[in-house]
Amino acid sequence: MTSIGARVVLAASSAARKIGQALDNAGASMEVAKYTEKLVPSTRFVAVDGVAPMVSESAAFVAPSASIVGNVSMGKNSSVWYGATVRGDVNKVEIGENTCIGDRAVIHVAKIQGDFPTLIGSNVTVGPAAVIHASTLEDSIIIGPSAQVLDGAVVGSNCILAPGAVVTPGTKVSSGELWAGSPAKKVRGLTPEEIESIANSAVDKAELASLHAVECAKDFKQLAEDEEEYEDNLVRDPDYIQRDSPDQADVLGMGHPGRIFDSTLTNPEEGLKLRKQQEKE
Repeated sequence: MTSIGARVVLAASSAARKIGQALDNAGASMEVAKYTEKLVPSTRFVAVDGVAPMVSESAAFVAPSASIVGNVSMGKNSSVWYGATVRGDVNKVEIGENTCIGDRAVIHVAKIQGDFPTLIGSNVTVGPAAVIHASTLEDSIIIGPSAQVLDGAVVGSNCILAPGAVVTPGTKVSSGELWAGSPAKKVRGLTPEEIESIANSAVDKAELASLHAVECAKDFKQLAEDEEEYEDNLVRDPDYIQRDSPDQADVLGMGHPGRIFDSTLTNPEEGLKLRKQQEKE
């Protein structure tokens, strides 16, 4: 037979639950625009008509907030950054190696106007908020922030497109040139130093992408440990208080079984071992 206290708690919890449901129903009845909250699935990799993106296992980085959709292939050491969208829903998108798709950039294709895929070569840096739509970028190119390359355009290798430039549909950009403006026009040829900077940019982006990949792959436990280490470094003087080293022989957080028998008092041999180890260090 249950006690009086247990029955009181059970009755109170049941009454509180009913009151909560009544309040929720009352609030729902007063809503002008009905809204049902739903869990949103991840849009990092999305298949279209049964075709899923093919991203190299050795790709440097795909940001958690990036979206790669449909018939998309991406080579090794390439990266797609935060908020960027690569969408191969009505045609294919091919991205080579060591290529960076910057933050909020949009890579798309065309089916109605000319049926153009989007082909991006290797060692290409696509700047933040740039738009590459149904066009071709050959190897070793820098596309400036917010620049656009539109349907059927072809940008040759070793080229730089200035920020905000718009390469109109069907335009052909020859190799080794700097283009700027809206619509984009040739400004001049690139110097050897500028051509070398294109390759350096691709390498720098790949290295930075690897760092972001490591950080984004951490779980909650690793993040908590990083935070503790950061706070520890702020307040602890390493010359005064030494950091505790983890006990490799710990069992289930309960310590080292039999440690009392390993002390230098009960077992002098352990003291000799410890002294030899300190002399080696």
